[in-house]
Amino acid sequence: MPAKAPIYTGLVERIGLLGSAVANHGEALKQVLDALHEKGVIKSPDEVDLVGHRVVHGGEKFCGATEISPAVKEEIKSLSSLAPLHNQVSYICIEMAEQTFPKARQVAVFDTSFHHTLPEHAYRYAIPKSYYDDFGVRVYGFHGTSHKNVSCQAMAYMKNPDAKLISIHLGNGCSMAAVKSGRSIDTTMGFGPLSGLVMGTRSGDIDPSVVFHLIDQENFTVKEVSDLLNKKAGMLGLTGSNDMRDIHRFAAEGSEEAKLALRLYAYRIKKFIGAYAAVLNGVDALIFTGGVGENDKIMRAMVCEELDFLGIKLDLEKNQQSSNDIFEINDAEAKVKIFVARTHEEFDIASQCYELVHQMEIS
Repeated sequence: MPAKAPIYTGLVERIGLLGSAVANHGEALKQVLDALHEKGVIKSPDEVDLVGHRVVHGGEKFCGATEISPAVKEEIKSLSSLAPLHNQVSYICIEMAEQTFPKARQVAVFDTSFHHTLPEHAYRYAIPKSYYDDFGVRVYGFHGTSHKNVSCQAMAYMKNPDAKLISIHLGNGCSMAAVKSGRSIDTTMGFGPLSGLVMGTRSGDIDPSVVFHLIDQENFTVKEVSDLLNKKAGMLGLTGSNDMRDIHRFAAEGSEEAKLALRLYAYRIKKFIGAYAAVLNGVDALIFTGGVGENDKIMRAMVCEELDFLGIKLDLEKNQQSSNDIFEINDAEAKVKIFVARTHEEFDIASQCYELVHQMEIS
């Protein structure tokens, strides 16, 4: 750092899943370290000066990159109930990184930080203010590092720092953000990363009455409802798989449930495009990002169908392209750009960590 090109990059996935060769995050980190040694990137863990961690939930306290201390770790752990799939894992990974890289400084970058610019009328819920004051119940938003990164790419591409953008992050977790002049003004995820779009294993928006019914009438425990909506719902609940490649295959083989799931997934995204076009008072560009957003050409086409009244029109030929750089897939005459942008979250995290430590050293 601060050079942009990575020396080495990699990914360990399917950690702990049935049939995976990687049982836990400790094994994953060992594989990373072994790979760095084998490729000659480092000879010793002591060569690493700084480790950046993506942490999903930072609450109201953390609005920027933060050097990790025992107190910060405890705060991250205390927020686990708000992001049950992520914060506990982040805490474990931080502890493992501290042991693996004992001479490195550890820095956390929070997914919620980018959404600290939401206006109060967007982040408050219509419940008594005491629940916000006493318990911090409000919209926090997530995937902020990704939304920030691809929005910056789009603004630079368009040479328009005041662009009105709708960022669509589609992966196993899915969210959208309305971004105006580089600032998030609304987002689909809320108090936790469960609301909004249909996701891999999460339900997205659901009438709270369903929760009351399951508890009051069907004798579900709170944990059972939480597990249902966080881990057994979404595309997994609809089709039996949370992998979009499987679901497209099921649909191609004639599964009506898979076809319905794809329509439902796309429909929810379209609803929020309409809502955010209203919130922004117009839209200059849509941005598709995340594993599904960047690679699922069929889903991008389904989302963009029948949005021409908003000036959104897809070029089907351009939609078949792929690139490591941001590129357009809109019709040449369309008023609204449609971008596919690879989210460079790792670089964004590294940059924020580097800038934080650099500023601390200067001061």
